[in-house]
Amino acid sequence: MRFVKLIIVLFVMVLGVAIAVTNPGNVELNYGLGSLELPLSLVLVGAISVGAVIGCIVAIGILMRLKRENSKLQRKAHSDAVRVSNLSALPLKEQ
Repeated sequence: MRFVKLIIVLFVMVLGVAIAVTNPGNVELNYGLGSLELPLSLVLVGAISVGAVIGCIVAIGILMRLKRENSKLQRKAHSDAVRVSNLSALPLKEQ
């Protein structure tokens, strides 16, 4: 699994270098209060980084909700198992 992650990271890095080399021009970045002239590669890296951070924050929120739901279901399963164990210990009535 680590090898696959390493390959993916290396691929993304090579792709980033290829984009930076093929797009050496500057672009004007208007951000509301002013503007900056930055290299296109830097703007792309910044946009991708902001997207990755936002994606990680969303994923952490979803993961925390799923873990909470999982622990709730585990507690319910444990209490159900105890209840079944208690019921199986009761003597059977003959009719």
